[in-house]
Amino acid sequence: MNVLLDTHAFVWWVTDNPQLSETAKSVISNPNNAIYFSVVSAWEIIIKERLGKLILPEPPETYIPSRLISNQFINLDIRMLHVLQISSLSD
Repeated sequence: MNVLLDTHAFVWWVTDNPQLSETAKSVISNPNNAIYFSVVSAWEIIIKERLGKLILPEPPETYIPSRLISNQFINLDIRMLHVLQISSLSD
């Protein structure tokens, strides 16, 4: 299964936060699943860290990539073409 982590799920997973549901933990830890992390979530983490709303143990520019590597998450780049296609999605 392909899974896109949202920002909270990523942060809760890498910090072992109990707010992450057991279902989410099961999906993320399943080696058969491809876990994607969006550049938009990285952006959000950096903004929250700079505003003091999120405390990280190291600078985000090293923290985020190191956690992606150690967890074998796949970086999902988003391009303008992808964003513009959202309007064509059906409800």
